[in-house]
Amino acid sequence: ILTILGNSAVLATAVKRSSLLKSPELLTVNLAVADMGMAISMYPLAIASAWNHAWLGGDASCVYYALMGFLFGVCSMMTLCAMAVIRFLVTNSSKSNSEKVTKNTVRTLITFIWLYSLLWAILPLVGWGYYGPEPFGISCTIAWSKFHNSSNGFSFILSMFLLCTVLPALTIVACYLGIAWKVHKAYQEIQNINRIPNAAKLEKKLTLMAVLISVGFLSSWTPYAAASFWSIFNSSDSLQPLFTLLPCLFAKSSTAYNPFIYYIFSKTFRREIKQLQCCHGWRVPFFSTDNSAENPASMRWSG
Repeated sequence: ILTILGNSAVLATAVKRSSLLKSPELLTVNLAVADMGMAISMYPLAIASAWNHAWLGGDASCVYYALMGFLFGVCSMMTLCAMAVIRFLVTNSSKSNSEKVTKNTVRTLITFIWLYSLLWAILPLVGWGYYGPEPFGISCTIAWSKFHNSSNGFSFILSMFLLCTVLPALTIVACYLGIAWKVHKAYQEIQNINRIPNAAKLEKKLTLMAVLISVGFLSSWTPYAAASFWSIFNSSDSLQPLFTLLPCLFAKSSTAYNPFIYYIFSKTFRREIKQLQCCHGWRVPFFSTDNSAENPASMRWSG
């Protein structure tokens, strides 16, 4: 419920401000789409299976559930990676260079992210890797436990781990460390904190918001990754169902965090949320804001 309501608000706000969106904000919209897709396509089936105390449906629904989870999970990870790279480029480039990150460039990048995610999600269907039920039996994912005695499965896991997890995570960390160093040096050059330009303060806030989004995603999925890798080299029976269920639920909660982060850090997003009225569903009143044209910088509500 939190995921659908929160990300619906993000998407409704983005539609209302579509003509004012900066090119990096398209990645924020893409992240909201991925979170919504995961919640709509997966969570109802998992909740029904939990109430049933067993997986509902057969192998086909299990493969569908696992494929959707892998698709949207990789898409979210790669979107966060792209957000970090673009924030790094914008922060460490001159204004003329940062303007080269156009909407068409970001749209092309988003298309590549979806194709890349779809490729990895399809690979287990064509024989490289496997999909199967989770150890606790009420959801499905990559069949981690089959990989410790299969060279085919192990090569898939190793490749996926490097190209979809390690490299994007290292890129995210390196980019934000680079931005932090740049901001630190810039603030050192300014003796009086009151003389820091508003643009620099805004850049710092946007960067902090993007960092929190990435930290929320990575910290949510780390326990699940640890439990999954344990089952690669050990029997899945060695872990109690509780120790495999809780990391899975915690990982899925990552789709609900981002709208709250936007709400805390963005005055524009808070103002737009107040204009959303709930009457038989979300309704967006399309009336103009007086200061949008006078202060374009205030309309930037995401990284």
